[in-house]
Amino acid sequence: MSLRIRAAARPRAAGRIALTLGTVLATAVLPTLAPASASAAAGTAQITGAAQTISGFGASGAWWPIDLASFSSSVQNQVGDLLFTNSGIQLSQYRYNIGGGGAGVTTSDRAPQTFLTSTGGYDWTKDAGGQKFLQLAAADHVPDLIGFVNSAPAADTTNGRNCGGSIDTSKDAAYGSYLATVAAHFAAQGEAFSQISPMNEPDDSFGTCGQEGMSVAASARAGVIDAVGSALKTAGLPTTVIADESSQTTQLTSEAPTWLADAAAPGYVSAVAHHTYDFPSGSRLEQVGALGATSGKPVWATEICCQGVGGGYGQQYDPTISGALTMVNSLYSDLAYGDDSAFLWWTALSPMMGCDPTAGSSCATSVNLSGWNDGLIYYDPNYASDGNQSLYVTKRFYALGQYSRFVRPGAVRYAVAGSPSGVQTLAFRQNNAWTIVAANTNSSATTLTLNAGSGALTPTGSYRTSATENLASVAAPTVSGSTLTASLPAQSVTTYQLADAGQPGSTAPTGQTLTGAQSGRCLDVPNVSTVDGTQLELWGCNGGSNQQYTLTASGAVTVYSGADLKCLGGKQGGTAPGTAVDIDGCDGSAGQQWVAHPDGSLTNAASGLCLDAYGQGTGNGTSIDEWTCNGGANQQWTLN
Repeated sequence: MSLRIRAAARPRAAGRIALTLGTVLATAVLPTLAPASASAAAGTAQITGAAQTISGFGASGAWWPIDLASFSSSVQNQVGDLLFTNSGIQLSQYRYNIGGGGAGVTTSDRAPQTFLTSTGGYDWTKDAGGQKFLQLAAADHVPDLIGFVNSAPAADTTNGRNCGGSIDTSKDAAYGSYLATVAAHFAAQGEAFSQISPMNEPDDSFGTCGQEGMSVAASARAGVIDAVGSALKTAGLPTTVIADESSQTTQLTSEAPTWLADAAAPGYVSAVAHHTYDFPSGSRLEQVGALGATSGKPVWATEICCQGVGGGYGQQYDPTISGALTMVNSLYSDLAYGDDSAFLWWTALSPMMGCDPTAGSSCATSVNLSGWNDGLIYYDPNYASDGNQSLYVTKRFYALGQYSRFVRPGAVRYAVAGSPSGVQTLAFRQNNAWTIVAANTNSSATTLTLNAGSGALTPTGSYRTSATENLASVAAPTVSGSTLTASLPAQSVTTYQLADAGQPGSTAPTGQTLTGAQSGRCLDVPNVSTVDGTQLELWGCNGGSNQQYTLTASGAVTVYSGADLKCLGGKQGGTAPGTAVDIDGCDGSAGQQWVAHPDGSLTNAASGLCLDAYGQGTGNGTSIDEWTCNGGANQQWTLN
């Protein structure tokens, strides 16, 4: 990511050194975010089917390690504790920036050193700061270390620089060998990369040269992936590739199919990675999930930051709970709409405060329009001249910890339907326990009542970040059987841990209607047919058995029972837009699994397409098909 405007340096007081945590943040409550779900219903929210398995939550080590190489070891270790241990937010993913050498880059702290020498050898003493924090992450057992590249070495680019050019496709093999050598070196030190990302925002050459970057044409990406993947395999490394980290979801869904169609490239790729700098809608994110479904790959949201006053990319520094909820909205949308398995904030630390932290305590705790919302923790950009090595921790840091500390890799997210307006609820299951994270974006307290649809719940831990709390232990929710009730304070994020010896779906509601938001009519099996291949339609709601559905824990949507039990799916396993949705005997296939999203849409796990009333029809007999998710009311369904 490139921050193209750098905060201006200001005069500093000299000689001050502090090794303690920054000041507690201000408690002012700022305006609420818009609710993510326009169709959220009052009453009891319901956990429905399994959606995706979580890979992790993380942040990147660019470019702040260049600066922090000059900080004291005690501050460096403090940063490691804050990021990587359970005394901090215990990130489960960390992106290490494999530098290209910074040739041509005009901003020194965005020009990371390269290990490659001019003679073709390797100097492993380079990038001392980056290596320090990679070592700390490995020592603290961060499960997933990712090596990512902004630019190939200058010798492998078209202009001989680390910015403003493109990958030299004739050097793909050399580039692959270089990355495999770097990965092998760190693996030998006990700092193994699980993945290598060989291109970052390949849609941009970063021609202003404010940072490292190179473009990679969509047609050239398969070659890069093939070269890197094959080199890693030849080196005997288990490291896989993630790609292609496009800047925007629109670029990903239009360009990634080119390399996904390659004969070899997809075999090296373990996840389709994307950034979300188009700040996409829910339906746009559902199309990212569709790309994952059709490619058979998990999708990862590997970078986002820097929302400004208008909601898009822009300049602002907001360390308050309002700024934290802006990040949480991105996280929630990526997981609940895009079915992303990973969420990584752009950068863990940043100097872009936009004010002088030595001039008064209000700098670190107040909103300004000169800084940037790019970091979780901040430090003084003029540390070298004024000696200030304090760390300034934002509410964004603690809010991310509400997820990263308690939702660990391997947890399965289950969809949640019917959360109160303005409450963003995510449910995860791991080791016979639920973790519920509920963000209340409203300006007043809101009650959440949630049916887990499993066995009797036993609260084991409750934690909250709000205007006045930082991952604080709070009172347990009220529990009755498999239902919890909790009052969520205004502008807060609360994590509830609940033991549960039951099985998901064992006490879930059965026989519910699915009512079209546009038509007001029910999803219906014509003439109460039980014949395989019968296409569904809209019909006036009448309470018949042919309008009673169960969203199962596995993701199947069933109708009828006993010997007549049927599952909804794409006709004959079809995955193309326009495929009819019919009933068939349940077979457990992805084509008969559906994921519920907060706007009321249901996407098919095989096609990624939405359950759709054909042609936006609203009358009795309107046929039901699968169609590209577009946010239309004819693709939104209310579970009653």
